[in-house]
Amino acid sequence: MSDSGRTVTRLSTTIDTTKPNEARFYDYWLGGVDNYPADRALGDEIASHIPGLRAMVRTNRAFLGRAVRYVMTELGITQFLDIGTGLPTARNVHEVAQEVDPSARIVYVDKDPLVMAHARALMGSTPQGRTAFIHADLHDPDSILTDPALIDTLDLDRPVAIMLAMVAMYLPDEADPHGIIARLLDAVPSGSSLTISHVTGDFDMRGMARAAQVGERAGKTIVPRTRAEIETLFAGTDLIEPGVVTLEDWHPELAEEPLFKAEPYAGPSWAWAGAGRKP
Repeated sequence: MSDSGRTVTRLSTTIDTTKPNEARFYDYWLGGVDNYPADRALGDEIASHIPGLRAMVRTNRAFLGRAVRYVMTELGITQFLDIGTGLPTARNVHEVAQEVDPSARIVYVDKDPLVMAHARALMGSTPQGRTAFIHADLHDPDSILTDPALIDTLDLDRPVAIMLAMVAMYLPDEADPHGIIARLLDAVPSGSSLTISHVTGDFDMRGMARAAQVGERAGKTIVPRTRAEIETLFAGTDLIEPGVVTLEDWHPELAEEPLFKAEPYAGPSWAWAGAGRKP
């Protein structure tokens, strides 16, 4: 289908509970209830190759909250574009952001129709702020950037914090993740930020490779990348200290009380994380 000369992919709004889905098996790892047997089966099989996976996804959720607080308190950004939002859970971006500044504005983006069905849970906003949801896919950044909900909610003449928490790992190299991220950065002004967390095989190459193979057999592309490869995703920004580090090591001083009961796991999360600022 064409929209002003641009090819537009219309996403399905059908919820197929017989096939595993990224948002739903992530919800399962977080201890949520919006998942089905197919999601739990794949989630368990992937987790069998990654010790402490459930603790890791909780650590990622905590990182996201710290990143929101950092860009607001240190960079003065009050607008967020959260892509790959996932199912509503504790401490969504707007909840964290609007505690810091009630006027914060947030646009959530996810391709999963179940997330869209639960979008009302993401719409709770302070009277001073705003939230919106877009049913779109990161593979098609223009479908996000031209959506009326984004244009109506965010002021693209002011800095925007682009949040890609555990979502770039679903972009294979042939999908051109660098080009997709560059397109997003081109749409926002100087002073905007980019936050990324991303799985890696740097801590256990074999274990992560097996987990990725499990996902591939189920039709879910999971691309672990090295620290150096993840650093290249920040092209066009100036990396914020301490750079690309483990989830646990990115500004731990901004931590809140734990959101979830901790599971015993002694090692680092198999993920790198960082943030950069567009000059």
